[in-house]
Amino acid sequence: MNRTRTQWVVSWASQLGPRFLPFADAASEDLPLSRLLRLSLFQISVGMAMVMLVGTLNRVMIVEMSVPTSLVSFMVALPLLIAPFRALIGFQSDHHRSHLGWRRVPFIWMGTLMQFGGFSIMPFALLVLSGAGQSAQAPQWVGQFGAAVAFILVGVGIHTTQTAGLALATDLAPQEKQAKVVGLMYVMQLMGMMSSALVLGDLLADYSPGALIRVVQAVAVITLVLNVVAVWKQEARSRQRQPGASPEASFQDSWRLFCEGPHTVRRLLAVGLGSMAFTMEDVLLEPYGGEILKLSVSSTTLLTFTLALGGLIGFAWASRVITRGADPYQMASWGAWTGLPAFVFIILAAPLMSVPLFVLGVFLIGLGGGLFAHGTLTASMNLAPPDQVGLAMGAWGAVQATASGIGMALGGLLRDGVAQWTNSVTGYSAVYGIEVVMLLLTLVAMKPLLRNS
Repeated sequence: MNRTRTQWVVSWASQLGPRFLPFADAASEDLPLSRLLRLSLFQISVGMAMVMLVGTLNRVMIVEMSVPTSLVSFMVALPLLIAPFRALIGFQSDHHRSHLGWRRVPFIWMGTLMQFGGFSIMPFALLVLSGAGQSAQAPQWVGQFGAAVAFILVGVGIHTTQTAGLALATDLAPQEKQAKVVGLMYVMQLMGMMSSALVLGDLLADYSPGALIRVVQAVAVITLVLNVVAVWKQEARSRQRQPGASPEASFQDSWRLFCEGPHTVRRLLAVGLGSMAFTMEDVLLEPYGGEILKLSVSSTTLLTFTLALGGLIGFAWASRVITRGADPYQMASWGAWTGLPAFVFIILAAPLMSVPLFVLGVFLIGLGGGLFAHGTLTASMNLAPPDQVGLAMGAWGAVQATASGIGMALGGLLRDGVAQWTNSVTGYSAVYGIEVVMLLLTLVAMKPLLRNS
């Protein structure tokens, strides 16, 4: 029986895994698929945290707690504004020394503790922010300060854990497999978002403050468990750095050298514009479905699943096409073109009161975002020198996350500003219309990159 079971596992890992799981062929002799999937558990926790911040909590705060949309978008955007430091975090983890002989694990552990702490205090801070129960007697700034601290802790923890975790995955993978390993990590993040959206939507089907507290604190415990299992015995302990890991230049010198690469600034500009265009609606989709289309909490939470499903398909499709020799910039431009009809469908869903049209638009946003993200990330890694792959990933992540944070904050502010003078439908539609314009600007910025490639 044990022999048969072992043969089945080996057969799945060698045949079924690479066939049906995107990037499963990233495994190697020194980094088998089982170990790689265990390491990717930290991306599952990151995906779960993103569903809570961008999906479930913003809907609950806006609709059930009646917190102003502008304040919610600001709270959700706060964690992403720390993203410019991702490149610095990766650079520091490259050269970190610890008494235990680890470089990446201390950063992953500190990020995990910050995620745990933020989620632990978050439900109580949100209840005070909404003025529920006896908390209505407390000063307004207490709830705002508590919620801001909770969101910042979770955000800083996400960026620290993800940056160091991706760097650890790159360390463990052979040179020719590094790009596929990073791709697998992002696929697992999307799968974590999809599964978390389904579970959280079911748990909050009958919303109550007590249910919110139980769900958010359960997320805190699960995050701690997943991340500890992910890094268990993954990084070898050594008091001596690996060859070539000692800093030959400062972070400023490395960044200056990186920016001197071909079309680096224009590439990062396109990443920023496209990322902002695909994320301005992140804090608005679920409130839009709840307020305008009258969907329940559990139904709107499933929108995050739809969005992640589209992103997963886009990532897998882009990987398959790029592996066969397609131009990454062309793939990114296809993603931008896919986003144009997506936002048009969402705008039309309100006057038509069409839920299927709205869901189709959400799916296409995820699909276009996945194509765009994979194309720009692959282009950044392909153009980076061998000793700057980590810095290139950090720069891409920093620009992408910072633009996303700014986009989310602007989306909420624009929606509230327009709605104050008109109505809610016009407020939402104005933001979606601006995203269409930004996608067109992204395509314009990418034209020289397409010509040169």
